[in-house]
Amino acid sequence: MDFGLWFKALHIISIIAWMAGLLYLPRLYVYHAGAKTGSELSETLKVMERRLLRFIMNPAMIAAWIFGLLTAYFQGQFSDAWLHGKLLFVVALSVVHMMLARYRREFEADQRQRSAKFFRVINEVPTVLMIVIVFLVVLKPF
Repeated sequence: MDFGLWFKALHIISIIAWMAGLLYLPRLYVYHAGAKTGSELSETLKVMERRLLRFIMNPAMIAAWIFGLLTAYFQGQFSDAWLHGKLLFVVALSVVHMMLARYRREFEADQRQRSAKFFRVINEVPTVLMIVIVFLVVLKPF
């Protein structure tokens, strides 16, 4: 049995779940930024945001890191330059994840510090990072 392939499959599954959350959570923030504080919509969005982050995004990010590192280990890729580049962008993706978690805590406390326009822009950052990561993995340019 090739454990490397099992880890790779689990890594891909984790990435899909993580990216789904990274693309959806900022969209929820766009709606939340426009919702009246204390309204039914605001309170519903708080629940949705908390559950998305805690039950999907956090476990998916942790699994993506674990299975990604295991895949690299079993495939002997730690000395590959493209992997170092990929890891740099995955760290950036993790920082975006942490920023989104901070914004969720602000919404939870009814602290509206950013506009819907801000979250529309933030919504594009994970997509750009994902594109770079996919090109690095597939093309292995260096």
